[in-house]
Amino acid sequence: MSQAYHADSSELSTKEVLSWELFGTASRELAQTIADSAFDPEIIIAVARGGLLPAGSLSYALGLKLSDAINVEFYTDVHETLPDPVLLAPMLDTESIKGKRLLVVDDVADSGRTLALVLDLLREQGADARSAVLYAKSASVVSPDFVWRRTDEWIVFPWSAESPVVPNPGVVPGNA
Repeated sequence: MSQAYHADSSELSTKEVLSWELFGTASRELAQTIADSAFDPEIIIAVARGGLLPAGSLSYALGLKLSDAINVEFYTDVHETLPDPVLLAPMLDTESIKGKRLLVVDDVADSGRTLALVLDLLREQGADARSAVLYAKSASVVSPDFVWRRTDEWIVFPWSAESPVVPNPGVVPGNA
């Protein structure tokens, strides 16, 4: 099982902070951009983990019930990555997406390598795959189809702004 790292950005002097409230605004604005485009997705594919919440939000905002996720690990901490993005199990059922219009959603296109891996995989399966991100950075090797905001700062997302929860002292796990 892959370790879930917390991105502690407290040492960074400049960063972009996305609050929960602003996330709601960003999701609606990004959804409107997609709805106003000529692209009409059939299925939303979240790039887990960072794309799970944006994908869920876009799914509701666009009225799309069909969704799935693809698990990719690349970032291990602030500015620390694996040598290459790696697909993790469970794997996406690629047979069911052949010939479909897919909206691949992630939180950020930083280096863009994770998004490139996912888009290439889905397009190899015959899908019309487009991408949507909350943030895109200038160094990204992929130019996402739909972007809410562009920045080159480190981004603090509301879902990873705090350390993971741990059991309270004195609580025995499994006893409710």
